[in-house]
Amino acid sequence: MVRRVPNQEALNDLFRSLADPTRRAVIMRLGQGPLAVTDLARPFTMALPSFAQHLDVLEDCGLVRSHKAGRVRTYHLVPRRLAVAHRWLESQQRIWDRRLDQLDATLVQMKETR
Repeated sequence: MVRRVPNQEALNDLFRSLADPTRRAVIMRLGQGPLAVTDLARPFTMALPSFAQHLDVLEDCGLVRSHKAGRVRTYHLVPRRLAVAHRWLESQQRIWDRRLDQLDATLVQMKETR
């Protein structure tokens, strides 16, 4: 049975964005507060234009937002976008908990009838 998930495309974009370890690391760093691009890029061993592409992906899916003051572009996390993934994962957990409970009951019943 396949259920239609609301905002399926948004969920796909979100998980696609989080699939990359560099982008996950950026999310972790921004979880501690806003940072300028140069500060965000400092620990990564890649050229700034390549790093900026990762930021573009995160901004396109709504996980981060940026603003420019003078020559400095600062990024901050948009936590409510992570809530979309959290709700979906919770729903999956409920489904699998129920299925595993059913399997457990079946196995107990099979053992008792032996």
